[in-house]
Amino acid sequence: MGLFKKSNTNLPEFWKTYESQFKKPISKDFDELTFVVLDTETTGFSFDEDRILSIGALKIKKETVSVQEVFEIYLEQEKFNKDSVHVHGLLKHGQRVCISEISALEKFLDYVENSIIVAHHAGFDLGMLNSALLRNGLPKLKNTVIDTGVIYRKTLIKSYLVQPKTNYTLDELAEKFAISKKDRHTALGDAYITAVAFLKIVSRLREKKNFSLKMLMS
Repeated sequence: MGLFKKSNTNLPEFWKTYESQFKKPISKDFDELTFVVLDTETTGFSFDEDRILSIGALKIKKETVSVQEVFEIYLEQEKFNKDSVHVHGLLKHGQRVCISEISALEKFLDYVENSIIVAHHAGFDLGMLNSALLRNGLPKLKNTVIDTGVIYRKTLIKSYLVQPKTNYTLDELAEKFAISKKDRHTALGDAYITAVAFLKIVSRLREKKNFSLKMLMS
């Protein structure tokens, strides 16, 4: 992308604070881990051309959603794609308070810390976040990432008659686990659906003998 990347000595303090938290090893006790479930709403699907409009996230500790630690921010729209408005409903001159991309990244890094990130079709959300970081001369996220679309397939019984699909949408997971879709296509609403689906999936996978964090990552 031809982006300028700052040397480690010139990185801002908020990045250094974020990065320093990864010096400690991740706990091997699954119940002691903190998960940050996130979703982004964007102007489109191009990592280079499109931009993040909003980030929604919440934390899971001890298999419980921490409702006191909800994260939701809206970004200033330097780019606008009217074709995506019908999906996320975010207008360029809406009533929400919006902040700059670099301010949003600083707030997000402060929130996520060294938690394990969970997202549905995580490659897209992480790709958008990493592109924003690189645009601002920052390295990529260092967090471990779990994709609910991938781990959901681990709960399915394979047979010659029924083969799991390659991809399952968030709508399909919501329907499968009877999760309300009231706030679908808002970043925080989709993060909540993903969080509940994640907990349901983990509950099923815990029944397997080889259950571990590594199992969710592979």
